[in-house]
Amino acid sequence: MSVITEKKSLQIIDCGLSDYRKILDLQLQLQEQRQHNKIPDTVLIVEHPAVITLGARSEANKLLLSENQITARGIDIIRTRRGGGVTAHNPGQLVFYPIIHLQNFGLSVGEYIRKLEDIGIEMLRLLNVSSERKKGLPGLWVKEKKIASIGVKVSRFVTCHGMAININNDLSIFDLFVPCGIDGVQMTAAREESGKQNLMNDVKKQLYILLTKHFSNESSFEFKTYS
Repeated sequence: MSVITEKKSLQIIDCGLSDYRKILDLQLQLQEQRQHNKIPDTVLIVEHPAVITLGARSEANKLLLSENQITARGIDIIRTRRGGGVTAHNPGQLVFYPIIHLQNFGLSVGEYIRKLEDIGIEMLRLLNVSSERKKGLPGLWVKEKKIASIGVKVSRFVTCHGMAININNDLSIFDLFVPCGIDGVQMTAAREESGKQNLMNDVKKQLYILLTKHFSNESSFEFKTYS
C-alpha cells in the first residue's frame, strides 16, 4: 500500500506510572476521537503497576496459579480485547500505545505490527541490546528469550493497545503464567542483556525521537504529560 503524502503531526503523552484500567479507558476515548478526526495521531507512553492482562485468544491465556492466588500478591488481572495472549506489565517496563489512523500511513495491520517491531529493535539497539523478530510470533527476541511483546486492536482503521519492552523490570512476574501462551518461553530485559541499569527518562527521550521518525513527517512532536 502506498503512503499518503500529507502532513502527519504527532502528539505524545507521557502518562508516567499509571493504573492499567485508567489508561485503557483513556485509549478507548482517544481512539474514538481519532476515528472522528478530533485529535491528531497520538502515542501514550506509560509504566504500569504490576498487572497481568489476558488477550482475546483464550487458548493463549495460561495462568500457572489461580486468579485468587495472583491477586492475593497484589497483582491485578484484567481481561482485554487486544490480540495475543497473557502478558504482564510492571514498573521498569516501557509501554507505548499508539492511537493512529492506519490509512494515514497506508499501512495494513501486519505492516503496522512490523513497524512497532522496527521501533523496538532500534530502541533496544540504543541500549546495546541486539533483538530480532521470529516468524509468526509478534514481539522481539534476544536469541531464545523474549524481550518485547505486542498486542494490538484496530477499530475503523484506528489502533489501540501496543508494545511493551522490558527495560529494568522485575521479571519474576512472568513466572506466574505462560507468556503469550507459548510453552517454554523465557523472558529477559535490557538490564539483563546489557548488564546496565537504564534511566527510564533517558529511554523515554530516545523513544520520543523514534516515534517521531516513524509516525510523523514533521521534525518535532507535541508533548504532554497526563495526570
